[in-house]
Amino acid sequence: MNTIQKHTQLIKTEAKRLSFLSCGVSKAQFLEEEAPHLEKWLRNNMHGQMQYMENHFDKRLDPTKLVEDSKSVISLLLNYYPSEKQTANSYKLSKYAFGTDYHFVIKDKLKSLLNFIQEEIGEVHGRAFVDSAPVLDKAWAAKSGLGWIGKNSNLLTQQIGSFYFIAELIVDLELEYDLPTTNHCGSCTACIDACPTQAITEPYLVDGSKCISYFTIELKENIPTEFKGQFDDWMFGCDVCQDVCPWNRFSKSHNEPLFNPNPELLSMTREDWEDITEDVFKKIFKNSAVKRTKLSGLKRNINFLK
Repeated sequence: MNTIQKHTQLIKTEAKRLSFLSCGVSKAQFLEEEAPHLEKWLRNNMHGQMQYMENHFDKRLDPTKLVEDSKSVISLLLNYYPSEKQTANSYKLSKYAFGTDYHFVIKDKLKSLLNFIQEEIGEVHGRAFVDSAPVLDKAWAAKSGLGWIGKNSNLLTQQIGSFYFIAELIVDLELEYDLPTTNHCGSCTACIDACPTQAITEPYLVDGSKCISYFTIELKENIPTEFKGQFDDWMFGCDVCQDVCPWNRFSKSHNEPLFNPNPELLSMTREDWEDITEDVFKKIFKNSAVKRTKLSGLKRNINFLK
């Protein structure tokens, strides 16, 4: 085993110890294939009011602009599939938001991994990314062989479906690069058929400006009335295109205590949500990603569903 292989193996073993589902590596270079797709998606205003998607176009496509002399993009998956469900008579919350905000949980794990690399291998420069910077994480994960991009534009795997977070370490260290995997969507159109707002306009293309997650999280003004009655009771995010995906039959519950929900969240009914106070909101969503939408945003969403 040469040094490059040894370093790669070392990093993947440590990633597993840090409870990442999987770890793949690809060469840090310009994303040639993705560039025209991103350009067209932006030109067609499929990002809605997510203006930040227009920023740093070059950085989104070229990791060497984010980390000088970078050689490798290390992609990692972290499972968030919960063993618990909300009560049936409830407004729905996307599963990823049940527990502690994933940004905090993953950032800590990534820092640990980077420290490990520096201690074990030597002077390695790198940066950690958890969907808070201009990085096309799904594209990198697919390039690293961790899955394929499905028709709902999520990363899918045959073994574990798609209920996981994707994160990256971009480093100036040469590693052994993985090969992409093959696409296993076949002729299935479950996600396209089930999308409540027809946001998946064609296979592999999602109009972000029609997505329930966009309306309930990103949109700051009132939700357009033309979508009234189409939200299927989702008050924060939406899991429909994942819930119906046949590969998610293989999802296994996570083992990250920080992702466990406040028990009160699971038992709240529609009436409880409609009457939610600032105190209850703060208690249930203490360190949650739901804080982004604030109580006022959540109430706007609930009122739209009533």
